[in-house]
Amino acid sequence: MSELTESVLNTMKEFERLPGIGKKSAERIVYHLLRVSNDEALALADAIRAMKENVRYCKRCFNLAEDELCEVCRDPQRDQTKLCVVEQPRDLIALEKTGRYRGLYHVLLGRVSPLDGVSANQLTIDALVKRVKTEGITELIMATNPTVEGDGTALAITNRLGDMDIKITRLARGVTTGSTLEFANNEMLADAISMRQSFNNPEDV
Repeated sequence: MSELTESVLNTMKEFERLPGIGKKSAERIVYHLLRVSNDEALALADAIRAMKENVRYCKRCFNLAEDELCEVCRDPQRDQTKLCVVEQPRDLIALEKTGRYRGLYHVLLGRVSPLDGVSANQLTIDALVKRVKTEGITELIMATNPTVEGDGTALAITNRLGDMDIKITRLARGVTTGSTLEFANNEMLADAISMRQSFNNPEDV
């Protein structure tokens, strides 16, 4: 690529840093941006800048938001007694697309993973426990991904709640073990949340 300018090479390198983007994909994106009008190319840069400046975590549930509270938390029609726990905002979006759940959410912003150096105190579990204690939650739905780490995270949360008088359920195993919610289809997720199972019984873990 020695014939390419420094600006083009630097742009390609930045695109290669994105998940799922290799050298060839980075080249195609950069050549596309070079072909389009200045307005179209700079619109991408403006959108990225606006996203980084405006998007934050909801102070209540840690979903993505542009105000203090996200759209879900601001909706008075949601069932305020049910709280669905997910690992990432993208998991929340996947469940919302099913149209079968009308409660609230709590986003952990990760999962317990000792091999990756992620412990429970690095997640938003403390805030979750506080919500359960203060917001009148009667059912906690564990929607962590059906992986070893996801199940371990759910178990850690259940242990933190101790003997609190709350029903704890988890998604039915229509979601295949080892998969992620982000890539599950709407029908599978709808069945999983409708047929959620008790998580209080250790035999179900």
